Amino acid sequence: MPDHTSGHEPELLTITEAAELLRAPVATLRYWRHLGTGPRSFRLGRRVVYRRADLHGWIDVQCSDAADSR
Repeated sequence: MPDHTSGHEPELLTITEAAELLRAPVATLRYWRHLGTGPRSFRLGRRVVYRRADLHGWIDVQCSDAADSR
């Protein structure tokens, strides 16, 4: 079982932290969530959170999609 407590970076990010990582406005992440086109997110209680790995995976897909469309 992996140890998720040893890293310095949190595994779950708030929408504000995810927006900072993506360098996008929070409103854009909310809009993408509404459309279902953005990175995977989920509710944890009343908060919307993002897994760091999902954000990086979504970035990788966007990058490969951009390369494929050239």
